[in-house]
Amino acid sequence: MNINEESLNLHYELGGKIEVVSRKKIETKNDLSLLYTPGVAEACKEIHKDYDKSFALTRRNNLVAVITDGTAVLGLGDIGPAAAMPVMEGKCALFKEFADVDAFPICLDTKDVDEIVRTIYLISKSFGGINLEDIAAPRCFEIERRLKEICDIPVFHDDQHGTAVAVCAALINAFKVTNRKMGEAKIVICGAGAAGTSIANLIMKMGFGTVIMVDRNGILCDGDETLTDAQKAMAKITNPEKITGTVADALVGADVFVGVSAPHIVTREMVSKMNKDAIVFPMANPVPEIEPEDAKAGGAAVIGTGRSDLPNQINNVLVFPGIFKGALRSRAKAITEDMKVAAAKAVASLVTEEELKNGTIIPSAFNPHVADTVAKAVEECI
Repeated sequence: MNINEESLNLHYELGGKIEVVSRKKIETKNDLSLLYTPGVAEACKEIHKDYDKSFALTRRNNLVAVITDGTAVLGLGDIGPAAAMPVMEGKCALFKEFADVDAFPICLDTKDVDEIVRTIYLISKSFGGINLEDIAAPRCFEIERRLKEICDIPVFHDDQHGTAVAVCAALINAFKVTNRKMGEAKIVICGAGAAGTSIANLIMKMGFGTVIMVDRNGILCDGDETLTDAQKAMAKITNPEKITGTVADALVGADVFVGVSAPHIVTREMVSKMNKDAIVFPMANPVPEIEPEDAKAGGAAVIGTGRSDLPNQINNVLVFPGIFKGALRSRAKAITEDMKVAAAKAVASLVTEEELKNGTIIPSAFNPHVADTVAKAVEECI
């Protein structure tokens, strides 16, 4: 069996990857009285008097809602809420296994922004955080923005920000390996959707260098009236020299390539025209923008992908469990830009000097220190 067949068989066997488990056994009449009626009324009255006690007296203190509309699921696209459920369950399992954070999957059968925002807001008092997942751009930007305005708990679109933090963590160490200076790099990002936009914003905030964004129609350039509103906004703050053309044109003299787009759109010849010791992160899944061996043959010095079967996997699982763990523990009302920067630096710090010498720029998802290191960094931002 290949991995897909084996996974499908396992899903049939499990019948779902998560379950709800009571934190205390109900074995006696006294247990029933304490955990439910009449005793539970005291907890209700305390919360009624003091809303903040809902985080002390219920599982809100460690519970995240993983919410999708099923419109941008992995590489599968708009497959709908029911078909998105295995991914949402998987995300919840990752929260629990990597950070001991409880999470619950919610798949919404609507694409209406107003309905999505209203629905999430109305259920938000049941959770300590909201993780938006696999919602297509550009609607995902508005949904997150509006929820942040009205919710009193952290709202985080992982496809955007988790990816951005992981990329920046890898870039910190890739700059060390290639002896690059902050602020001097030319960085090309291929893919101007949710992930690409957030990666660009965090790269610029952290001061890695100038950014050029490319989508399927070419380089984003200020003044191009064919761009979407979200792309026009990015064009105003990227591509300072206002170059036009394709990804091949953008890569000439570039230091870094970050791909969150489509398979095999970059060639070794394109990489060969980048600057010496180029950094190449082809992260399209399951097939990257360029195969690692081709990127290396083109002259890339540091290569990272989104795949678990290749070295230097740039994976969101390094980010979102720890970010939420820290945000929940500190009762943060939002996940800020400073938290994302701190998280990127925390992830990068877990790679040792010896590992850097051997070409490793990002820790393993199974490094047991990742979630707590990220959580501590996030808490220190409060």
